[in-house]
Amino acid sequence: MAAYTTIDNPELYFQTKIYTGDGNTGRSITFDNTDTSMQPDLAWFKNRDDTDHFGLVDSVRGVTKRLSSNDTFAEQTDANNISAFNSNGFSISASGIDNMTNTSGEKYVFWCWKESATAGFDIVGYTGNATARTISHSLSAVPKVVLGKRRSDASNWCMYHASVGNTKALYLNNTTTGATSTTFWNDTNPTSSVFTVGTDAALNGNTDTQIAYLFSEKQGYSKFGSYEGNNNANGTFVYTGFSVAFVMVKNIDTSGPKWVIQDTKRSPSGGGNPAEARLKPNEATAEEADSDIDLLSNGFKIRSTGSFTNDVETYVYMAFAEAPFVNSNGVPCNAR
Repeated sequence: MAAYTTIDNPELYFQTKIYTGDGNTGRSITFDNTDTSMQPDLAWFKNRDDTDHFGLVDSVRGVTKRLSSNDTFAEQTDANNISAFNSNGFSISASGIDNMTNTSGEKYVFWCWKESATAGFDIVGYTGNATARTISHSLSAVPKVVLGKRRSDASNWCMYHASVGNTKALYLNNTTTGATSTTFWNDTNPTSSVFTVGTDAALNGNTDTQIAYLFSEKQGYSKFGSYEGNNNANGTFVYTGFSVAFVMVKNIDTSGPKWVIQDTKRSPSGGGNPAEARLKPNEATAEEADSDIDLLSNGFKIRSTGSFTNDVETYVYMAFAEAPFVNSNGVPCNAR
């Protein structure tokens, strides 16, 4: 009973799309499952073949307003990437071609989320005032992850992760274990209605425009936790209660190891395990065939050794579902 879910079809709220660029202006990209329409509110994307920056666009800021997870850049206005979020995908701009989205012959990945309290995802835009304060959200549940970025000036990406606690911020754009300061979250946990920011300019700079992405856990759909690595090729298994579509991992004990993203749509082609194609959201590097992880029907299992995912240290993760392990009618999903 513990694995039952209220979200039988995760593709209503999260989808990964891979495609090959064709070099043409004006192109519509449709998600693979045409029976399940999803208009995204957040798209996080990367050219898998080249050293282009990661991009993030969302429906609150507008699709021409781009941030990059691998750098501290202020928000860029870019008409050459995404022009619209559509009812079941997105459109590439007709006004120009950018290497980040449609170079002919190069491969791309988009991870897309729909904003929904049902699925535990909220996008909050606000203006900083350099005074510790609470900010309302619409999840009606306690966020386990808050990812914040100053739009109007350069700054780190600051992440609150419940497994790390409210005294510290992880930096998505670099490899450190983060920093400890009351100025990030004012040493205060988020609640079901608000999250708290301190005086740090990255999250609350005076008159600065800010954006925050908030995630609460939904049984059978999303999980945000930690695990202990064992430096063994027959590595740690992490139970999530769903078939994993996407997982992002970070070592929080040692500065140096990168963030790692794996998903079911990239290597090996056509599904199966292990998921070998690694992207590092803190780096603009191309995709690498390394850091093997089995993405399973009820969690994920580390199949490689080393500091990226499986040293004898602590790791935090974010995971989203391809299917619940057991649906709301008690029917188990198929193993991958």
